[in-house]
Amino acid sequence: MSNVKVGIVLGSTRKQRKSPQVGKWVLAHAQHDHAEIELLDLKDYQLPLLGEEARPKALEQWKRKVASLDAFIFIVPEYNHGMSGALKNALDTAYDEWNDKAAGLVSYGSSYGARAAEHTRLVLAELQVATVRNQVLLSLFDDFDDGVFTPRAMHQKNLVQLVDQTVRWAKALRQVREA
Repeated sequence: MSNVKVGIVLGSTRKQRKSPQVGKWVLAHAQHDHAEIELLDLKDYQLPLLGEEARPKALEQWKRKVASLDAFIFIVPEYNHGMSGALKNALDTAYDEWNDKAAGLVSYGSSYGARAAEHTRLVLAELQVATVRNQVLLSLFDDFDDGVFTPRAMHQKNLVQLVDQTVRWAKALRQVREA
């Protein structure tokens, strides 16, 4: 069986966002023998808000990218006890393309992004995406130093477990999609 394709989705498009720092760390430590892993920046897609048709080309490009992947690792910032609007919009602008795929969550915020991660799990369940149990919870107070991402060593072990679980689920769900 060929390697699964995993996209690390940067869940924020704000100017002062931290998701690129976290995403690069995930990419650097998420290597897996059975996966091809790439970084996806929502900012690069310039998705229209759900219901707008101002940029149908961007929407089709996003849907094709989502369809081409077997699994995702979402970098989920917590904004006001939930996921970012940009991430919610990116999830909502596709449906069938998400079905029967796996996902892991890496969240960050003042409460480790835990509320945003749970919010994201609810939406992913509706999109028929299986989220893995392991997750990485990062603190804005303990894992960032003056805005620079400086993760504590304990997170690397959690990330390795998250990636392994996500790849295993992605393999299983690929068979479901091919049935």
